[in-house]
Order: sequence, then C-alpha cells, then structure tokens
Amino acid sequence: MTDVMADPRDPRPLIGEPLALDLLNTRWAGTPVNDLLTGVEGYGIWLSSAGLGGRCAADEEGLAAIRQAREAIVLAAQDAREQGELSMSTRSALDAVLAHGRIRRSAGPGGAEDRTEVDGPQWLAPWLAVDDFLTLLGQGAHRVKQCAHEACILHFFDASQNGRRRWCRMAVCGNRAKAARHYVKARG
Repeated sequence: MTDVMADPRDPRPLIGEPLALDLLNTRWAGTPVNDLLTGVEGYGIWLSSAGLGGRCAADEEGLAAIRQAREAIVLAAQDAREQGELSMSTRSALDAVLAHGRIRRSAGPGGAEDRTEVDGPQWLAPWLAVDDFLTLLGQGAHRVKQCAHEACILHFFDASQNGRRRWCRMAVCGNRAKAARHYVKARG
C-alpha cells in the first residue's frame, strides 16, 4: 500500500494491502464473521488505517457508501478469481460507485495533475477503493487472490515474481496448512 501507519485500534489480522483489498479485509474469519464496518466508529478506524482519515469523515452516509463499494468489490474479486473477467452485473455494481466521481486533469507547474472529484464527501473513499480495484485488475486479475486456507476469507494482491503466493500470511495461514498436512502424514 503506502507508508500509512495503521490505526492502533484496528483489530484486523491483515492490514496494508492495496486500498480495495484492504476494504475487503474489513471482514475476517470468526463465528460470526468479524466485520469492522458494522458502525461509524469502525468505519473511522478503517479510514484512519487506510490513510484517509484526514480526507473523509466517518458518518452514516459514508458508511453506507463504503459498504456499497465493498459489496461491488467482493463480487468483482470473485469474478476475477473464478472467471478471469468481470460479469456485466459486477461491472454495473462497480460503475454505480464510479458514477459518483471522476478524475479532473489539469495543467500544473510540472505537467499534468489529477484531482479526484466526487458528488459528495461520502463518496471519496468508496470511489478511490473501486478505482484502485480496477487498477489492480489492470495488473492482472490472477494476482487478486483470496487466502488458500479454508478457514480464511482475507484477500491479498500477489506481487510475487512468479504469481504463486497462496496465503494471506505465511506465518499464520501457511503454517497452519503445513501443520495440518504434517499431522495427517504422521497419523497415516
């Protein structure tokens, strides 16, 4: 992601993925599934960890908009993983968020300058997250992955050279899988 420091109140097990995937990771495994975006306070924590705390207000309107963006990105990540491309309904869901903003390009002292403009402040974080997801797809839909551990629902961007990363975190999910394989082998 960037040099942003995670909010110390952020309880999520995986922080720091690109913005779109960091938004997906506001849900993580548990019974019931943990969800940071159940209220305005959690939304404020996510904004802070994502480096958007100074640019976006944590309010009910923003929470509703970011949930809409998250659902669109969930569908898009699933399509990318399963089909390698986005379905028409998924593209429509992403476009519904993107319709609330645009990039305004102008001539600056050093060349082109891009500024994001949105219909209202509640749409800035959702628009940026969907735009980020499309950027990730442009780098390869096969690199947008969900952790291979059966109990994990976290997402990551596989930036490895060979594109073969399987785990959100090798130290946790990867080691659990290795331990389970070892246990089966030792018993069998």
